[in-house]
Amino acid sequence: MSQTKPKRRAVIENGDGEDLVLATIIGNGDDLAPIVRHAFETGKPEALLHQLKNVVKKKEVEIEELCKLHYEEFILAVDELRGVLVDAEDLKSELSTDNFHLQTVGSSLLLKLEELLESYSIKKNVTEAIQMSRLCVQVLDLCLKCNQHVSEGRFYPALKTLDLIEKKYLHAVPVRTLNRVIGRHIPAIKMHIEKKVVSEFNDWLVRIRSMSREIGQMAIGQAASARQRDEEMRAQQKKAEEENHLGLGDCVYSLDVEEVDEKLVLKFDLTPVYRALHIQTCLGLKDQFSDYYHKNRLLQLKSDLQMSSAQPFLESHQTFFAQIVGYFIVEDRVLRTAAGLLSENHAETIWETAITKMTSVLAEQFSRMETASHLLLIKDYVTLVGSTLGRHGYQVAPLLEVLDNSRDKYHELLLEECRQQVTDILAHDTYEKLVIKKQYEYDMNVSAFQLGPSDRMPAFPYYAPFSSSVPDICRIVRSFINDSVSYLSYGAHTNFYDVVKKYLDKLLIEVVNAAFLKSINSPTVGAPQVMQIASNVNVLERACDFFLLQAAQSCGVPVRLVERPHSSLPAKTVLNTSRDVAHNALLRLTTTKLDQLMVLSEKINWTIDDVPQNGNDYVKEVEEYLENVMLTAQQILSLDALYKVGSAAFEHISSLIVSAFLSDSVKRFNLNAVMGVDNDLKILESFADEMYHSTGLNETLREGSLRGCLIVARQLVNLLLSSQPENFMNPVIRQKNYSYLDHKVVATICDKFKDSPDSIFGGLSNRNAKQNARKKSMDTLRRRLRDFS
Repeated sequence: MSQTKPKRRAVIENGDGEDLVLATIIGNGDDLAPIVRHAFETGKPEALLHQLKNVVKKKEVEIEELCKLHYEEFILAVDELRGVLVDAEDLKSELSTDNFHLQTVGSSLLLKLEELLESYSIKKNVTEAIQMSRLCVQVLDLCLKCNQHVSEGRFYPALKTLDLIEKKYLHAVPVRTLNRVIGRHIPAIKMHIEKKVVSEFNDWLVRIRSMSREIGQMAIGQAASARQRDEEMRAQQKKAEEENHLGLGDCVYSLDVEEVDEKLVLKFDLTPVYRALHIQTCLGLKDQFSDYYHKNRLLQLKSDLQMSSAQPFLESHQTFFAQIVGYFIVEDRVLRTAAGLLSENHAETIWETAITKMTSVLAEQFSRMETASHLLLIKDYVTLVGSTLGRHGYQVAPLLEVLDNSRDKYHELLLEECRQQVTDILAHDTYEKLVIKKQYEYDMNVSAFQLGPSDRMPAFPYYAPFSSSVPDICRIVRSFINDSVSYLSYGAHTNFYDVVKKYLDKLLIEVVNAAFLKSINSPTVGAPQVMQIASNVNVLERACDFFLLQAAQSCGVPVRLVERPHSSLPAKTVLNTSRDVAHNALLRLTTTKLDQLMVLSEKINWTIDDVPQNGNDYVKEVEEYLENVMLTAQQILSLDALYKVGSAAFEHISSLIVSAFLSDSVKRFNLNAVMGVDNDLKILESFADEMYHSTGLNETLREGSLRGCLIVARQLVNLLLSSQPENFMNPVIRQKNYSYLDHKVVATICDKFKDSPDSIFGGLSNRNAKQNARKKSMDTLRRRLRDFS
């Protein structure tokens, strides 16, 4: 456009130039549209028209010159054209004649052709009618099959038939009425099929809920059977290991192939679920059906998780958990076999709901229980529930944690029950040696707890070193171990030996030992009973190793680990201490009785005129009592304990004799009284030697004696009867003959010693020189003791 504008200006200024340019453009065949548009846009079309006229004129001139140049050739061409025209007229005439003949001949053929075409049209219509009839027949056959499938309950083939009719035949059915009828009935049939399938599925929901309890009980029963088989196998393995450890037998290895009983396979029908899922998928309603299934099953679960208050949990817990187990076994089967009906997220959500409710119910019910056996019963069933659900892939750790969190309460209840049992046993115990007359009694009461020799059978009747309460308590301890292991088994922790050991130690210390201490401190228990208690405690202290071994075996811990050093129960030390407490109580009872028998300040005449040759009266009572105590202790206590009792008793007698001289009620005593005490001492010393030999102490304790326990009283009497008592102040003689006497005690006693009674005629009595010398020596001793103090 920018190049044409200056040219147009040139045309205006010089008309011939513009005509030449326009003629050149026309000759070249270029487009004149831009020039024409420009002329009209500038409002000067006349100038362009004028230029075109000039170009036309020039072309006409050129044509005329060209015609003049070729005139002759043009004349010849015209002549030839006229000849051709004549030939054309002839040809036309011939063609007209031929056409007439052709029309005459073709008229009959045309009629036949029309008849042929009409026949072809009829044939086409008949063929189309036959095809349409066949199509309608096929559609009607399919409709008949669909109705038959529906009436027979075969919904999937019915849906496939409907889908075939709808996609392949329905659009091709030429009969509009039939097309409309079939098209109207297809949705109705699909809706009917959907309702029938949903109805069957709803019936299945009701039926499977009623079956869930039976399914759960059967599955839990299978878990219990499997657990029993495992326990039997472990028991056989443990027995073989022990025999191998002791070298009693050869190890024989065998492979046991477990045969699966077809009756134990859980069978329940999920066909309605599969059919409903398949039909709903074919109908394009899979997501809706999945939501419907999830909603209804969740409602069933929430109903199953509701606890009935009309029945105690102890009676209803099995049906409660069996219903839930059956529910989740069905859900697991649906998840694995009905592809796409349940998602992993839905399954996890449902399980979280159930496990939260179960743990809450279990924790609440455990908190209300006050009987250990009830806790154990429920715990055993819950562990079977956990084992069953765990086999189906459910996480049961929270359920087992509830059991683990309740173990302290269970053991506290168990300890309380054992405490009551032990208290009752001790209350009815006569604290007499258990007499065993038969071998089965020995096996039941002695060998069963390794309380005596098991390599040889003793002669019957056998007098056990313990009373009847000991085997009864051992049975309680054994039962406690079994109950403890039963509660801790199959829980959250597999290694629970240390826990069992802790509670076993607690039982022995807080229950058994405490009960014995209570019996020891009872005011109604006498010395023989305390002796038997000490012996019982000693036997139980030795039985602690057996209890620990039994706990280890029950927990599956190798025996060699229990036999290691420093693996014993702390209760052994506590029981050992309680045995010493019993010994001290025995000593206390013995000394108390001796205090009652030896009120010497009242039973001895301290200013007697004649010396009692056969001792004072209390000595016989003391001998009879000590003989009874020593002989009873000999039958019950060990020789060490027996010596401890005897030595303490004689030491206390010696102390009582010295205390009698120091008593405030004894203001003075004379030589005859001292000689009487000397006779008493001789009798007691002779009795001490007799007891020392008759009880067999001389064979075990060759260096000691019971006579030596009277040494303080003997040295005091010897000093008072000495002809030179002032030798007490001689360090060498005192260390040799009076090493157990104290200066202050001797001083106090010497001040009370009067060789003759105080009377107005006391100085006139006949005394020999020896008595005067002893009196003078005693006076010297008194003065020196006063000076010493």
